[in-house]
Amino acid sequence: MAERYSSFRGNGSLWLLQRLTAVFLIGILAFHFMLLHFVNHAAEITFAGTTARMQQPGYFATMVLFLATGTFHGVNGVYNALLNQGLDGTARTVVKYGLAIVGLALVIQGIRVAMAMAGVTIA
Repeated sequence: MAERYSSFRGNGSLWLLQRLTAVFLIGILAFHFMLLHFVNHAAEITFAGTTARMQQPGYFATMVLFLATGTFHGVNGVYNALLNQGLDGTARTVVKYGLAIVGLALVIQGIRVAMAMAGVTIA
């Protein structure tokens, strides 16, 4: 029988964070689908409605947390999938820091968009 290989160590903090972010994402996706696909139907979603929702502190914080959690979960998952495929050495280091930079840039840009949607400016 073939051995199962995973780059995740079962006792590692990244392993735990990957599982915790998955649970959070399932919950927040359920909230998202309920609010934006069942309570409000696609035809009722407007830019003004999105702006109004983003101006609510709880909704704003939830969406920023959704962005950060989803980005971490995705970047960490891609990185570990590449490790499982045999990525090592210099390529591993380049990919690790490259994904970290791209993930950070995505979160920063997402927060900038969320702040613009909420009408928040930084002087």
